[in-house]
Amino acid sequence: MNLSLWIAAGLLAFVALAGGLSKTFVPREKLATLPGARWTGRASTGFVKTLGVLELLAAVGLILPAVLDIAPVLVPVTAVCWILLMIGAAVTHLRDGEARFVALNLVYLALAGYVAWGRFGPESFTG
Repeated sequence: MNLSLWIAAGLLAFVALAGGLSKTFVPREKLATLPGARWTGRASTGFVKTLGVLELLAAVGLILPAVLDIAPVLVPVTAVCWILLMIGAAVTHLRDGEARFVALNLVYLALAGYVAWGRFGPESFTG
């Protein structure tokens, strides 16, 4: 189970890193032309960049606290935050009629739920 939790956290960290880099460094106008990012055309640049930075922090928070053994409780806390972010993302994609992205958000949400459950519970870093 520990290995599967690491894999799930790693996958989520990769997704967060990719999303965070694009939202932080790709111009909002260019993002708005990409599949699944139509919403960025309606959002302020500051909001998009803030989400990007939060995703970069999530990528770090899902892995580094456990690897460095510094406040490893931040791993499941970050997973819970990712769940909240994915709820917002799913609602946004649902409004835009992008069902495949809603499904993808729900997969990420489920993975984050698994990480949160596993790291708060049976495979806690404090136990």
